[in-house]
Amino acid sequence: MIAFMLFAMVPVQVKAESIPVSKAVTPVSAEAQVLLSRLDEIKSMDKSNLSSGEKKELRKEVRAIKGNLKTMGNDGVYISAGALIVIVLLLILLI
Repeated sequence: MIAFMLFAMVPVQVKAESIPVSKAVTPVSAEAQVLLSRLDEIKSMDKSNLSSGEKKELRKEVRAIKGNLKTMGNDGVYISAGALIVIVLLLILLI
């Protein structure tokens, strides 16, 4: 019995077949393309001759652009865990 328990606890390596993953090209809106080109432009700038205030402004701009890009693709509906529990309970009680 002990031997059975020991064999049950031994991790077994499973060889999975490797499936090539192709990256799907997502269509990018014109506004997102403009923001991405601005990010590339800022990245390629020579920042060594800029003052600290100008560098600070660039960092703020980069953060704002990245924030805009993150919120651009999020058009979904989010439900919190509490709301999900309430919905499930209501469905159970009413059906």
